[in-house]
Amino acid sequence: IAGQLQPFARLQPTHGDLAVAVLDRAYQTLSTQYDRRNGGFGGAPKFPQPMTLEFLLRTYHRTGDQDALGMVEQTLKTMAEGGMYDQLGGGFHRYSVDARWLVPHFEKMLYDNALLSRVYLHAYQVTGQPFFRRIVEETLDYVLGEMTSPEGGFYATQDADSEGEEGKFYVWTPDEVRAVLGDEDARLFNRYFDITLEGNFESKNILHITRDLEVAAREFGMPVERLRAVIEGGRRKLYEARARRVWPGRDEKILTAWNGLMLRSFAEAGRVLDRADYLDAARRNADFLLRHLRRDGLLLRTYKDGQAKLNAYLEDYANLADGLLALYETTFDLRWFEEARTLADTLVAGFWDDSQGGFFTTGRSHEALITRPKDFYDNATPSGNSVAADVLLRLAVLTGEPDYQRYAAIIFQLLREFMARAPSAFGHLLSALDFYLCTPKEIALIGDPEREDMRTLLSVVYGRFLPNKVVALRRPDDVRPAKVIPLLVDRPSLDNRATAYVCEHYTCQMPTADPEELARQLG
Repeated sequence: IAGQLQPFARLQPTHGDLAVAVLDRAYQTLSTQYDRRNGGFGGAPKFPQPMTLEFLLRTYHRTGDQDALGMVEQTLKTMAEGGMYDQLGGGFHRYSVDARWLVPHFEKMLYDNALLSRVYLHAYQVTGQPFFRRIVEETLDYVLGEMTSPEGGFYATQDADSEGEEGKFYVWTPDEVRAVLGDEDARLFNRYFDITLEGNFESKNILHITRDLEVAAREFGMPVERLRAVIEGGRRKLYEARARRVWPGRDEKILTAWNGLMLRSFAEAGRVLDRADYLDAARRNADFLLRHLRRDGLLLRTYKDGQAKLNAYLEDYANLADGLLALYETTFDLRWFEEARTLADTLVAGFWDDSQGGFFTTGRSHEALITRPKDFYDNATPSGNSVAADVLLRLAVLTGEPDYQRYAAIIFQLLREFMARAPSAFGHLLSALDFYLCTPKEIALIGDPEREDMRTLLSVVYGRFLPNKVVALRRPDDVRPAKVIPLLVDRPSLDNRATAYVCEHYTCQMPTADPEELARQLG
């Protein structure tokens, strides 16, 4: 048995080139696997694959291939209009038992909502479609309202069952809707969400949308604003009525890895959508994790009822470092950058395999196992190796330390052929490889992030989908960031105005305080 457990930990680096051909082959494979009728990949049961969709967005950004973007848009739209999305309370259920996103497994997982809210956010940056922004905000508002502890941690899951029946909390009959909304509004609401006497789930109804609001308004012979008011008001009233039902159980343990995923999503959304409450949630979460899930310089895995325990795994270190780095790039509080780098250094020291390369799942401080496993697959969550590679690449650019990049490159060489042949198992790693193979934008900002002129420049930086970038900021009177982040060295402001430097390999274009010129330099 021990012998059978060894081979994957003994992967040898390949010697082929790390080239964009790997990305192109992966994209071609995904294109053949795509469900062009329903969106997504594969048949029933159908799982959301946000990391694969992220890779497709990067493919569109890199190549301009409209089909890559079309696959993302169709999938995100059909998922969010189907029963897998909670049409009343926001947030996504675990997966769809059918191929068309109608009947979900009703459990809600923190990691799904972290990863999905992020890809919807990026789709909003690419397309500007308000629909995608709405799904981001409803999902993150759901997490704030139902999955956040008083201390700032994020709970793990909500159950599928209540009162011993799966989905009972979420489904409706026409009469139940009528009792809440009244006859006329219920008639419109039931038609829009396809709520029928026959039902679509054990004689009851999972709310889902079969046509756009504008199309429905024409069918119903009424102004679209009137129908929108009925739908939005009905959703609020039914959510309030549903809240009086017996709630599904909630797993209130707080896992470091999953919290790191959600931390990054709140941090990014806070900046992109200009939501101060999201940034506050991210700060509180980061502070909670660093205070309660770290002991003697090492992370712990889980927290519940005031007790943190268990040695952290690779994914805990990698995801928390990832979240902290994202929080730095949105708040520019140097504390979060320094904490992220410390975690990354601890990760390298404790988990790296010096003989074959790649990161072990368990650290050197972990109890002895028959074999130290390595996890490379991006499944429901990204593998620790994928996230570590991504974090180390970004740190390499920010710090100018080539060793960080070297570790990532070895991981890519270990998995070069696997990524091209089975891309759906390596969605996050493919995105990290895209960063490695492209020349990232190094954006240095000088100014006060609270002032209007800097806020305008930040809106230019974050108002577009620019996945291969790092961002650092120094206030004019603060010299310490330049001692930690070389990108900020010798970057004066222009006439005391908020100033941006757009660089590649530390070679910069002319500094600018003009938002339009910054947009041009960013491409």
